[in-house]
Amino acid sequence: MKNDFNLFLSIAGFVSAIFLCSFMKIGITFSLFLIFLSLILFLYVKLITTDEESRKIIFLIIITMISFSAGIIRYEIKDSASFDLNLENNIDQKVVISGIISDEIRNNERQAILVVDFANITLASTSMAVFGRGIVSTDLYPEYKYGDLIKISGKLEKPENFSNIGEGTTITSDPSQIKSQFGGASFDYISYLAKDDIFYKIDFAKTELISEGHGNFVKSFLFKIKDSFINNLNKIISEPESSLLSGILLGAKSSIDKNTTEIFRKAGLSHIIALSGYNITIVSDAIMKVFAFLPRNGGFILGIFGIIFFVLMTGASSTAVRAGVMALIVILAKSTRRNYQAGRALIIAGLMMVIVNPKILVFDISFQLSFLATIAIIYVAPVLKSRFTYITDKFGLRDIISSTISAQILVLPLILNKMGLLSLVALPANIFVLTLIPMTMFFGFITGVFSFIWFPLSLPLAWVSWILLAYIIIVSEFFASLPFSSVNIPWFSSSIMIACYFVITFWIIKENAKIKSN
Repeated sequence: MKNDFNLFLSIAGFVSAIFLCSFMKIGITFSLFLIFLSLILFLYVKLITTDEESRKIIFLIIITMISFSAGIIRYEIKDSASFDLNLENNIDQKVVISGIISDEIRNNERQAILVVDFANITLASTSMAVFGRGIVSTDLYPEYKYGDLIKISGKLEKPENFSNIGEGTTITSDPSQIKSQFGGASFDYISYLAKDDIFYKIDFAKTELISEGHGNFVKSFLFKIKDSFINNLNKIISEPESSLLSGILLGAKSSIDKNTTEIFRKAGLSHIIALSGYNITIVSDAIMKVFAFLPRNGGFILGIFGIIFFVLMTGASSTAVRAGVMALIVILAKSTRRNYQAGRALIIAGLMMVIVNPKILVFDISFQLSFLATIAIIYVAPVLKSRFTYITDKFGLRDIISSTISAQILVLPLILNKMGLLSLVALPANIFVLTLIPMTMFFGFITGVFSFIWFPLSLPLAWVSWILLAYIIIVSEFFASLPFSSVNIPWFSSSIMIACYFVITFWIIKENAKIKSN
């Protein structure tokens, strides 16, 4: 119990420092002062005081101060990106830069959005090496791929934050899509990009291929598999169902048109086309149930392999890896029925992710939503399931409804704060849709796999997938078309959100204590 409390203090101190550093400049000097003060207190405990109670309190203070200092130092290291003077001196100027495409390409209806690691800049006929990463928007054609070295001509700029922006779709590095996500809310686009070390942008660039094959071999191979998988789905399932399936399975949202995305947003169903720990959990859980007849936890092992496979299929991006880790924790909780251990594993996993990239704590909403949904499935869903005795257990209906409502409870304050949008039909829409998501993802996944083996073999499964996907779209359109299906709530501030989570946390602790006592 003592070790648990010390661990909690250490994590709380570290995370609190990361959180505060995200909004204000604290500086390493202050962290060094705290470390020095901790040393003084340590010497005081060891050499002067003899009161045991005072020693315990001072040791707790020392642990908190040191972990807080560590959080400041880690954030400062991440935030201390050195800028290339050859790039900085040419902001708002026409430039010619060469660089390597370092991430998966995202297309919208008008442009291709590339993340490029800059390599060289040409100034006055002289080429000089540079370092820096930027977002480049260019024509849809010619098509490029990960690892291509390209020549870029355009105006070099710094990203800008958005405020009072219009309606939208999903959160990506694409400004046009970010604008559509935050109905009437402001968005710190600079920090959102900075978490991935992106500090520049070139809009409407002219591009030219120089050479291919400069990316990581494994990542390049995974992207090729993903593209082939999506292309096969497009061949055997018509639009918009095929794009929806790609979004549900792999988080591939760029091919989903704006109208469909807006429908899902109003119906409170945007999360089903975003790769998250919740979505991956659904797939692995379905695999476990299908193969539950296998001896010696065969279904559990296949569920784990399913999670790993899905992470690889997405190109093993940092978002997918984080979602996969959270899905593994949920599967562990469901298989062992030890929520306490799963909760501890989730906190430690979340801490490791924040240590790797401290900026995801505040500036990566996909991490936040995935983390909250995972907490909901571990701690809230069992509470609701025990209350929903009037709902049948057949087809896992009570499980699905409990998980759906619990996830909605935990993510709602964050969505209201970040997006200022409340979907009044989200709960019934999610219940009607999510009951079929496991089946849709399972049949869609098998359809894609069989398409690699033999196309005719995948056709019957493709028909089943199409029917399920068409149902999801029809239900979404119905709920989105209802009068007042969604309302903007611009006044939902961060302080209100934090207050809501304090109340929810108190309720979770109280209800889980009741379950333990029973």
